[in-house]
Amino acid sequence: MERLTGLDAAFLYLENPTNHMHVAMTMVLDPSTVPGGYTFDNVKEFIRGRLHLVPPFRRRLVEVPLNLAHPVWIEDPDFDLDFHIRRIGCPAPGGRRELGEMAGQIASTPLDRSRPLWELWIIEGLKQDRIGVVTKVHHSAIDGASGADLLVHLFDLEPSPPTPDPPPERELEHIPTDLELLAHAAVSRFRKTVALPKLIGETAQAINRVVQGRRDPEKRVGAAPLGAPPTSWCGPLSPNRTVGFARVPLDDVRALKTAFDCTVNDVVLGLCAGTLRSYMLDRNELPDDPLVAACPVSVRTDGQASGGNKVSAMFTTLDTHLADPAERIRAIQACTVGAKEEHLAVGADMLQNWAEYAAPNTFNLASRLYSSWGLAGTHRPIHNVIISNVPGPSFPLYYAGAEMVAAYPMGPVMEGVGLNITVFSYHGSIDFGFMVDGELVPDVWNMADRVKDALTELQAAAGLT
Repeated sequence: MERLTGLDAAFLYLENPTNHMHVAMTMVLDPSTVPGGYTFDNVKEFIRGRLHLVPPFRRRLVEVPLNLAHPVWIEDPDFDLDFHIRRIGCPAPGGRRELGEMAGQIASTPLDRSRPLWELWIIEGLKQDRIGVVTKVHHSAIDGASGADLLVHLFDLEPSPPTPDPPPERELEHIPTDLELLAHAAVSRFRKTVALPKLIGETAQAINRVVQGRRDPEKRVGAAPLGAPPTSWCGPLSPNRTVGFARVPLDDVRALKTAFDCTVNDVVLGLCAGTLRSYMLDRNELPDDPLVAACPVSVRTDGQASGGNKVSAMFTTLDTHLADPAERIRAIQACTVGAKEEHLAVGADMLQNWAEYAAPNTFNLASRLYSSWGLAGTHRPIHNVIISNVPGPSFPLYYAGAEMVAAYPMGPVMEGVGLNITVFSYHGSIDFGFMVDGELVPDVWNMADRVKDALTELQAAAGLT
């Protein structure tokens, strides 16, 4: 039995009929490398043989009576692999758009909380005889960094790796009784009460550091939440998700990093800024103020367990109001430097520490009322877009013997902000996954297709073309 942290549990409490809190990835596999050829049953057996290496795939939730504390994870005694792995066909002609359509439909339905919180969909019938795989896992179980860590167990460096050792024999995990859960909740509440005065003091000191920093005219600062301009995709969510993909060469991004003397992440933000500026100009809705991006930041330290969420966030401007792409990326770079400094001033664990005090019933009720009453459309957006950059390997990976040729990550949209751009670097490319609310962004491919134009624009500004 393992209790969810407050941050893990918060992703459960935030979920409602229109706000689905799972993360996903759409992979494109080349089955020509599979020894003996691809079959659906072989993929299923491949996953079955590695389940013991991936704890989130074996655990289900048990809620504490009356929601007096955060839920706990237990090994599911009734685990059924057939429920979690499904097979469907892709509509002709089986290109990226058709694959994205299938991924959007899969992302539009919540996960069943009575079972381990994941699904894997095999999508057959892609162009060039390739196979699509859409995996979705609830955010309460993994974040971007821990999700990338799962690659170690689900992927191989060659098509025919050694068979992993079978799991050791062990008894089924004891399912806690209501009395045990309540006792566990009482101990947890006592510890939180004792720790609260210290946390309040640390929070006051952190706020003071940020305020003092913002008063210093020489100090760079990040963007402020609730300072984002309205956009067409900021508003109450619907249950529908649509997905778009884009890909750019990693070497081109690294060349821009060198040319502008910035980080790869700054270039990624610059590409997103150029993409969204072009999209809004085409729709005649470019705001005078810069867009604000919320960027998840991993706070996982060496030696920490790879499961769950160890994440915070920083806010940065995308400076979409600037027409010159070189000026835009330098402004982004300056803001990210300030955002990182403010993030350090606040403290990496602040969000996680306060999340422990989230009251399950109150949090979930507030989330549902905020969504059902459409309150996201009554105030200035907290931010305009979530942009997450997850580094991946520079070498090819194999999944059940099939080479992975592309991997498009798909992070969740949040109530009030119907756009998430998640980026994954893999084997010489950077893959962009656009997850959007289908009603707020009805033309996701019109947005995603502009990434390459944004790259060309930056290359011209840097004198690389």
